[in-house]
Amino acid sequence: MLTVTGLNVYHGTSQTLKDFSLTVGAGEVLCLLGRNGAGKTTALKAIMGLLPARSGSIKLAGTELNALPAHEVPRHGIGYVPQGRRLFSELTVRDNLEIGLMTRKTSRDILEQALTFFPRLRERLNQVSGTLSGGEQQMLATARALCIDPSVIMLDEPTEGLMPSMIAAIRDVVLRLRDQGKAILLVEQRVDAVLSVADRVSFVENGRVQATVPVDELRGNPHLLDRYVGIA
Repeated sequence: MLTVTGLNVYHGTSQTLKDFSLTVGAGEVLCLLGRNGAGKTTALKAIMGLLPARSGSIKLAGTELNALPAHEVPRHGIGYVPQGRRLFSELTVRDNLEIGLMTRKTSRDILEQALTFFPRLRERLNQVSGTLSGGEQQMLATARALCIDPSVIMLDEPTEGLMPSMIAAIRDVVLRLRDQGKAILLVEQRVDAVLSVADRVSFVENGRVQATVPVDELRGNPHLLDRYVGIA
């Protein structure tokens, strides 16, 4: 589904991704784990075209996306929920969702499907999004990404700063999306959240994917967490 091969990205003269490669398939959750500054968020931004790659390939179902302008990437079916949500805070919940629909000119049936994941948003359609709670804003950012009817969904730290009940709700949505056949690329620092949803885990260090393992192997070998994340 999504294949990234040999991606090299620079910030000025500093190289932040070095031959970065991964694959995530339909109906799979791949989680990127690593210390702060390892390159996880940079990888998502590069896939979305928000950071230019000097070399390498980004293919979605065989279509090359690298070097496309950033506004074209979602039109190919990649939904992105960035760290910090990046909502239009002065607009209503409905307006934010409508912007998602406009990206690929998707039908209103897709909006209805997104709202079935987050029924609380239906009650707040006319509320200004900046007045929502943190958990509700995360729901809205995810629902907006779903409004483009993506085949791939990328989420950057979706549980950051949320209450346990909201974390559980986001986890359940990720699992439902996986069961619907979506390919999900997840950046997450909470190891417990990773173990409960991931199929595979890629450890990122110094801008490279150093190892990719099935989550069952990670459960049986916690030394990997100590090596790449600093958690025993």
